[in-house]
Amino acid sequence: MYFKLIFTVIILVITHLYSWSQNPDTTNFETFDYMHEGEKYVMQQYFLVFIKRGENKSASPEEAKEIQAKHLAYLGGLYEKGYICMNGPFGDDGEIRGATIYRVSSADEALRLAQGDPAVEAGIFTVEAHPWWLARGTGVR
Repeated sequence: MYFKLIFTVIILVITHLYSWSQNPDTTNFETFDYMHEGEKYVMQQYFLVFIKRGENKSASPEEAKEIQAKHLAYLGGLYEKGYICMNGPFGDDGEIRGATIYRVSSADEALRLAQGDPAVEAGIFTVEAHPWWLARGTGVR
């Protein structure tokens, strides 16, 4: 039991450090000015990534638990670095399991980061990215 705990902690640390080694470009955001009722808003492009069920449904409960821990550590690391604005699971049991809003400059960068998720690499999830416009300062960073 103690060995499993130590092993899990080591894996989480390695996964966390790996996520910090990623260097996405966050300097060239696409923006435009939008006027509404006399107020100016700066619209910024983000990328909404849908996390969908993958083909791998054969993971044992132990494997699934380990992959989930790596998944959470990876996304947590990207959030801490500022590349993820928000993310989380959906409350139903549909094909789309959750979503993540990436604060990066391209869909390719959002997909590269999303595909680096250990749960995506293991085939538990697949991802698809869509450009999404939000006014700066409206609840996301």
